[in-house]
Amino acid sequence: MKLFKDIPKNVKALGFVSLINDAASEMIYPLLPIFLTSILGVGAGALGVIEGIAESTASLLKLFSGWISDKIKKRRILVLIGYSLAALGRPVIALSRTWWQVAVVRFVDRLGKGVRTSPRDALISLSTPDEIKGKAFGFHRAMDHAGAIIGPLSAVLLLKLGLSLKHLFLWALLPGVVTILITIIFVKEKKAKAESENVNFDFSVLSKNFRVYLLILILFTFGNSSDAFLILKAKDAGVAIVFIPLLWVVLHFVKMMTSVPGGIWSDKAGRRKVIITGWIVYALIYLGFGFSSRIFHIWILFALYGIYFGLTEGVEKAFVSDLVDKKFQGTAFGFYHLAVGLAAFPSSVIFGFIWQKLGSEVAFIYGASLAGLASILLLSFVAEKIK
Repeated sequence: MKLFKDIPKNVKALGFVSLINDAASEMIYPLLPIFLTSILGVGAGALGVIEGIAESTASLLKLFSGWISDKIKKRRILVLIGYSLAALGRPVIALSRTWWQVAVVRFVDRLGKGVRTSPRDALISLSTPDEIKGKAFGFHRAMDHAGAIIGPLSAVLLLKLGLSLKHLFLWALLPGVVTILITIIFVKEKKAKAESENVNFDFSVLSKNFRVYLLILILFTFGNSSDAFLILKAKDAGVAIVFIPLLWVVLHFVKMMTSVPGGIWSDKAGRRKVIITGWIVYALIYLGFGFSSRIFHIWILFALYGIYFGLTEGVEKAFVSDLVDKKFQGTAFGFYHLAVGLAAFPSSVIFGFIWQKLGSEVAFIYGASLAGLASILLLSFVAEKIK
């Protein structure tokens, strides 16, 4: 397609890796809250703890893997290790009998994500001309979401054929192995033109504008809980378990369709404007989830929720790339993912317990309010910068 002709080969390869990896992951993830609550018998609070620990662990590792990738000037090997951990560890969920065993497996899966993500983002940045960074990161996110469509559809088919949830989880091994092979064969190393001899573990090498940006991201993420709670909301509203993967398909289809346009828009109009638009969409959607009570409300909100991702996921990463020197890209992406991850654990835990104690309406209002405040602060205190 002409639209993707200027996307570098390395970015395309990493896009296909993400597509297949996410297909494996999303065969499991949309059904995990149901597995935990219906089969293992845990509540929203335990779900929040599991997701919070998993995501926070990944984010801490993203910091160190990003810095290490800058220091050793090798990103590809860390990407390969990360995908291998996820591919081999994820299917073990099928053998879990208690919620803490699921937590351990999720920890290993997120360990893999933590090792690969910052080096991968740095590799995308270093492989791409500055004028199409938004488009490149948008393409990568679109491929990731395409995998998130294939995964749930595969899950629906296998469930219709009579497979149990546990056997379904075992099938996730096959696409995971394929991601390892593609990474080995097609992903190439890429270095900055002027790599630093010594990359110290030092936050001061990153610009003030970037640091303020991270603080505001942390605030936003305090209200951005795990999407597992949206699945519980769908279940409470009456959506049948067999249709939960289809909800995931709708969400990721919209993510896929909006990620590249969102990235292209940010290349032309500026990252900050697009991110703020996405955060406002998020706030409105969360308010909608808070007061939704019917099945058709859930389907509409899941579709609209995908627009938020299309306007922010790739654009936020392109903004990181804009604000930091090329030789510190891995470190910058590490701090970016750490900022999000530091808030991920308390976000999911707080959201889960607000839900249990005060109801889902109050929990969703809490998330929407922080998104609105973060939008105001980003507009007021972070300068736009397009290279």
